Amino acid sequence: MAKPMRSAERRVDALTRERIVDVAIELLDSEGENGLTFRALATRLETGHGAIQWHVANKSELLKAATATATARAMDEADPDAPPREAIHAVALGVFDAIDAHPWIGGQLARPPWQSTMLQIFEHIGRQVQALGAPVIAQFTSTSALLHYIIGAGGQNATNSRSPAALGDRRHVLDTIARHWEGLDSKEYAFTRTVAGQLRVHDDRAEFLAGIDLILTGMMASR
Repeated sequence: MAKPMRSAERRVDALTRERIVDVAIELLDSEGENGLTFRALATRLETGHGAIQWHVANKSELLKAATATATARAMDEADPDAPPREAIHAVALGVFDAIDAHPWIGGQLARPPWQSTMLQIFEHIGRQVQALGAPVIAQFTSTSALLHYIIGAGGQNATNSRSPAALGDRRHVLDTIARHWEGLDSKEYAFTRTVAGQLRVHDDRAEFLAGIDLILTGMMASR
């Protein structure tokens, strides 16, 4: 009887919070939030519920840990000594890429009350906004606008990239949409028709950063 006990102890000892979070991220990517259950985790980890709960108390804590880990990994390459505008770009692209790779992150970040990961992103962007010399009265509004734009644009990009239409050749898809826009009623969709050609050649990441710069330019103009 002693051998099975030592074997069980080794399995529990080998189980770490990091390993549990990694498998949780895999489940969220493949099955979504509803597919993340302690039963599914136990099956993949070949362990029991109790062993998992020794490291993570409940699903809410696990979702927060998975969000923090996946987001941090995407932003690890950011240069802490970069100039403020470049630092904001790096954080923005890190979050953008994290949501693109793990679409469930967007919903977790935006879920009230703000979790620590969202606050860390807010703090990092806010410090760079201050470093740019934004007027004190504009700092909260500017940082909030940047944060909501990053989360919103990142979530929309992730949705678009996984739509049935996006599974084909990107240029062909964009050309099809552009031709649809060009055929719209000239009075009801006057503006949309004029930008149809730009849709064909635009780059999602470049457009995303251009939006960031528009907010920063407006922020500095408020001086």
